[in-house]
Amino acid sequence: MLKKCEVHVVVVVVVVVVVVVVVVVVLVVVVVVVVVVVVVVVVVVVVIVIVLVTTSSSSRLLVVVVVVVVVVEVIVVAVVVVVVVVVAVVVAVVAVVVM
Repeated sequence: MLKKCEVHVVVVVVVVVVVVVVVVVVLVVVVVVVVVVVVVVVVVVVVIVIVLVTTSSSSRLLVVVVVVVVVVEVIVVAVVVVVVVVVAVVVAVVAVVVM
C-alpha cells in the first residue's frame, strides 16, 4: 500500500502533467486559430481588391456582403479562442486548488 504522502505526491504529479498538457493544447489551438484568421482576412482583402478593380459599381454589394461575413467570422473565432482560454485557466486553477 502507498503511504498517504506518496499518494499525495502521485496526485500532484498527475495534476501538474494534466495542466501542462491542457496549456500546450490551448496554445496550439490559439496559434492555429490565429493563422486561419490571418489567412482568411488576406484572401478576403485580395478578393475585394480584385472585385473593386474588375467590376462595375453594381457588384459592390457583393463586396459589402463578403466584408460583413468575414467580420462576423473573425468575431466568432475570437469568441471561441477566448472561451477556450478561459476554460483552460479554470481547469488550471481547479487543478491547483485540488493540490
